[in-house]
Amino acid sequence: MSAPDAKPLPSPRSSSSSLTWQQIAKQAQNHRDATLAELDQTLPDISWELPLNVTELPKQILTARHISITETEPEALVSKMASGELSATEVTKAFLQRAGLAQKLTNCITELLPTTALARAAYLDTYLSTHNKPIGPLHGLPISVKEHIGMEGLSLNAGFISWHSNTSPSNAHILDILLAAGAVLYVRTTQPQTLMHLETSSNYYGATVNPFNRALTSGGSSGGEGALVGLRGSCLGIGTDIGGSIRSPAANCGVYGLRPTSYRLPMQGFGATMLGQEQIVPVVGPLSTSLGGVKLFMKTLIDAKPWLREPSLLPFPWREDAQLPLTAQGGKKLKVAVLWDDGVVKPHPPILRALRAVVDKLKDVDGVEVAEWTPYQHDYAWTIISSLYFCDGGREESAAIAASNEPWRPLSRFILTDNPLVKPLSVREVWDWTLKREEYRAAYSQLWDDVDVILCPVGPGAAPPLDCARYWGYTSQWNLLDYPSLVFPVTKVDVEVDAVEEGYRPRNEKDRYNYELYEPTKYVNAPVSLQLVGRRYEDEKVVEALEYIKEKIGLPFAKFV
Repeated sequence: MSAPDAKPLPSPRSSSSSLTWQQIAKQAQNHRDATLAELDQTLPDISWELPLNVTELPKQILTARHISITETEPEALVSKMASGELSATEVTKAFLQRAGLAQKLTNCITELLPTTALARAAYLDTYLSTHNKPIGPLHGLPISVKEHIGMEGLSLNAGFISWHSNTSPSNAHILDILLAAGAVLYVRTTQPQTLMHLETSSNYYGATVNPFNRALTSGGSSGGEGALVGLRGSCLGIGTDIGGSIRSPAANCGVYGLRPTSYRLPMQGFGATMLGQEQIVPVVGPLSTSLGGVKLFMKTLIDAKPWLREPSLLPFPWREDAQLPLTAQGGKKLKVAVLWDDGVVKPHPPILRALRAVVDKLKDVDGVEVAEWTPYQHDYAWTIISSLYFCDGGREESAAIAASNEPWRPLSRFILTDNPLVKPLSVREVWDWTLKREEYRAAYSQLWDDVDVILCPVGPGAAPPLDCARYWGYTSQWNLLDYPSLVFPVTKVDVEVDAVEEGYRPRNEKDRYNYELYEPTKYVNAPVSLQLVGRRYEDEKVVEALEYIKEKIGLPFAKFV
């Protein structure tokens, strides 16, 4: 995930050149395990064979008090801590314990931060008792952080073994804002090699798995966040997205996730390759156990006027006034266009069932109009975005992998070396592809008419088996267009209902791969999620639309944890 305002990272320190990549990885794992050992309550040594679905295990291991705290929605936690009903220290301890357990169940964290987190929580408790008011809108709220978001003095390796000794000289801008608002930063989460996977797999820690079905991926590249939030080891976390990296893990793990429009949230201080590229702009955004948490995250950051420090950001506030049109009677109107299929890869039966269920309920809501959305050249959209992802032909990624002799992860090869659209471009070719991007955006914009939001899949299936997340089209489409996209949970795979479509004739090789991937029993218990997509810079409208839909039809249709 390239960050346009970040500084390039230094080369690996020569003092570590004698270490093998395996030794470096072992050091990272030992460090992670040492931070778990700092917890004030020892977690059990989970040496038995884990079930596929581990989401019920926390209730068997943690105290009832810790379960109650960690399963409270973030906006409610903030309220309880602001009133003194809960202390920041007690809340932080609960989330540290559950995050430590989540690591043992899904391999989702790179380090806990118990010492600094508890010192921070104690300071906030003292502040509240002394001043009789919270320090800010996030007072005491534990927030988890994807590892390539810089924390002062801590590793900033972007998933590359050769970058293991790179550290961040200061906090990323976004963390400074969250801390000023009262947040507690208590855990860092896993990321994949290259940061360009729709799953989370690196040579540091291996694969992060899905808490609902450990044979499936948690998603990527913010898959550590997805698994942690899915297991309620976090209620609000920070991810990044350049092709689906917030939305894929949010969907796979049954939580909420927002890919905001570009240049709304701060991106200074992140670690990645290709820093400075502006052809496909990455964004930072929230994953949360609640829609309220998404809204709290966005409003807090934008209310801080981050454009004053980061001038590339657009200087307009989070708009709290109603964004949806009104009926003559004063009720809300909402026109939802449904994209059932992008015309390239047909979604699996559970996805189409979830879409039908939501659409059928929406049709019965007064003031809601449902229309069909015809996909416009989504295959060509992938050609454009895939050509612009690696304008240097993947040179920086390849060099970073080669520097330590670490092996290529399967999905690194898939997106970089097996992708025929990845090739070094001349300056003129970069300009030409950028013009094609703008022409495509203009053509797509003409399709909107009076539609408020698009309802569509997040992927062509529920969470894929490991190393199989190879179709990005249902998420990268909206990165190319730079549209805000909000993921929400709907239901779960039902192996009795979601049968294979027998006799289906695939349209192309991508469609064939996806069709042959589906066997209902492989996906048992997997969350099924959808996404709402809005026009550029209508992030608030997308959030309001989902609030309205949830109020009218009730979501999700099945309880997750």
